[in-house]
Amino acid sequence: MSAGSHRRREKNDLVPAVLFLAPNFIGFLVFTAGPVFISLMSSFTDRSLLTPQWQWVGFRNYQDMETDSLFWIYLVNTAYYFIGLPISMIGSLFLASLLHQRIRAGAVFRTLLFLPSFTAGVALMLLWKQLLNPDFGAINAMLGSAFEHLHLNIGLPQWLNSTHNLMAINPERVRLDPPQFGLGARDGLMLMGIWTGIGGGNMLLYLAALTNIPEELSEAAALDGAGAWQSFRAVTWPQLAPTTFFIIVMSCIGGFQGGFDQARVMTGGGPAKTTVTLAYYIYQKAFEQFQLGYASAVSWVLFALVLAITLLNWRFGNSEDLVS
Repeated sequence: MSAGSHRRREKNDLVPAVLFLAPNFIGFLVFTAGPVFISLMSSFTDRSLLTPQWQWVGFRNYQDMETDSLFWIYLVNTAYYFIGLPISMIGSLFLASLLHQRIRAGAVFRTLLFLPSFTAGVALMLLWKQLLNPDFGAINAMLGSAFEHLHLNIGLPQWLNSTHNLMAINPERVRLDPPQFGLGARDGLMLMGIWTGIGGGNMLLYLAALTNIPEELSEAAALDGAGAWQSFRAVTWPQLAPTTFFIIVMSCIGGFQGGFDQARVMTGGGPAKTTVTLAYYIYQKAFEQFQLGYASAVSWVLFALVLAITLLNWRFGNSEDLVS
C-alpha cells in the first residue's frame, strides 16, 4: 500500500472515530469537566442559591475557613474514622488467608463474606441503626449478657446517642477531654465501616494477590526451616506490598470523601455534630444554607487534602517502606 493511500485511509477513519468518541467526550465536558470548572470559579465568589447576583470575593472564602471552628471540628471528625483503616486491612488479609487455604465449599464462604458489599446502602445503614440502638439493639444485648456473665459492672455504650469517643475528643473544640472517653456515635459508624470493609473488595484484592504468589517460595522457606509466621513475614508480606499500597491509597481517598451517607441516614450529623464530616459539611453549606461559594471552597480544600495524602503515599509508601 502506498503512502498516499495509507494517509487517505487514516483520514477516512478519522470521521467515524470522532463520531464514536463524541458522545462520551461531550458527556465528560458537560457532566464532569464543566461542573468542576464552575465549582472552582464559584469558590472565589459569594454565590448563593437565594439570589441570582453574586460577586467576586477572591480568597475570602478560603480565609474564612481559617477562623471557621466548625470546619476544623469536622476535619477532625473525618480523620477520626481512619482509626478503623488498619483494623479493616488486617481483617481483610486474615480472611483472605483463610480463604486461600484448600477447604471444601471455599466458593460458598467467599460469597457469604462478600455479601455485605452487595447489601451496602441505605438498607444496610438502617439495619445497623437498629443494631446500635442502646435500648433494644442486638449489640448492646450481647454486651450486656457478656458483662453479666463476667460479673462486670460496666455501663453499656449509648452509641449513636453519645458524644463519647475512643480518642476523648471534645465535641465542641479540637482538644482532648478525658470525660469524653468511651464508645459513642463515631465509634458505632466506624464499627459498621470495619464490618463492611473486612469482607469487601479489599479481601478479594488480597485473595487475588495471595493466589499469584508462587508456591515455590513458601516451599523453599519451609525447607529452610521457616515457621508459619517467618514464612509470612519473609515471603508472603513482601509479595503483598503492592496490593497493600494500593489499598492504603484508595482507602485514604475514600476516607476523606466518605461519611455523608452514614451521617445523613443514621444520625443527621448528631449528636452535637460529632458525625458531620467534610463531605456532609459541603452538603449543608450548599443545599441547607445555600452558600454555594463557601461550599465550593471547602470542596477544593478537601480535594487538596486528598491530593496531598495521595502524593505522600506515593512518595513514602513504596514497596520498600511497606516491607521494612
